[in-house]
Amino acid sequence: MLILELLKALLLGIIEGITEWLPVSSTGHLLLFNEFFPLDQDTAFTHMLVEVIQLAAILAVVVFFFNRLNPFSKKKSAEEKKNTWLLWVKILVAVIPGGVAVVAMKLLDIDLIDDPVIVAAALLVYGIAFIVIERLKKNKAPRIESADGITYKTALFIGLFQVLSLVPGTSRSGSTILGAMLLGVSRTAAAEFTFFLAIPAMCGASGLEVLSYAKDVIDGEAQMMGGEQLAILAVAMVVSFVVSLVCVKFLMGFVKRHNFEVFGWYRIALGILLLLYFLVIA
Repeated sequence: MLILELLKALLLGIIEGITEWLPVSSTGHLLLFNEFFPLDQDTAFTHMLVEVIQLAAILAVVVFFFNRLNPFSKKKSAEEKKNTWLLWVKILVAVIPGGVAVVAMKLLDIDLIDDPVIVAAALLVYGIAFIVIERLKKNKAPRIESADGITYKTALFIGLFQVLSLVPGTSRSGSTILGAMLLGVSRTAAAEFTFFLAIPAMCGASGLEVLSYAKDVIDGEAQMMGGEQLAILAVAMVVSFVVSLVCVKFLMGFVKRHNFEVFGWYRIALGILLLLYFLVIA
């Protein structure tokens, strides 16, 4: 049983490492994963696991862009260090709308359930949006070519687009990339800023989930993690980290030569697959 659970954790790490960064919706893929390969663990641990392995994915971004995001680097001039600090301020500005939205949802006890139909609809809508926006933007030069060129106002509006990712199936990276492109940001800068924005956003989400899980354990509503669960968590996080490194490198290279239209078609195909399965087959 442990070997089977570890294999599932490995698959979960692969799915997280790929779908967290590509604009294809991790939620849609996790729905299929849970349908065919559900972990034989209690609900509280499984829910926490899905959120916490994001930290491994985030670590991959930090490692990949370490020099880019490090304002203390000795390799940078005073001007470059200043620009790095300003970039971090813009990232924090972009996080504000999502943070406010999450707090408001907690206070109002709003929980957006991962309903398969909603997820499928979001996949389809965003898939079409990617195709339409890419064709409208074809042969049009972007106003902003680099993440450093993003203004505070643009950063705030990108953050507002990120709020849309609270709807299951939209994709956090998909929402921010689409939003940034609509605001005149180049594909490369949009993808890069999306990665940067994920660091505080996902660390906050994972941190809240850990605290929630700890509270459930203290209240007796969830079991303390044992050796098997720690092993599952470790495998999923290590795999998520490694796959994320590969995926981030791939996407940064991909957007320099191609557009996002292929991801739009993939989302449409996945959305149709989810609808067929959950409405007709399941």
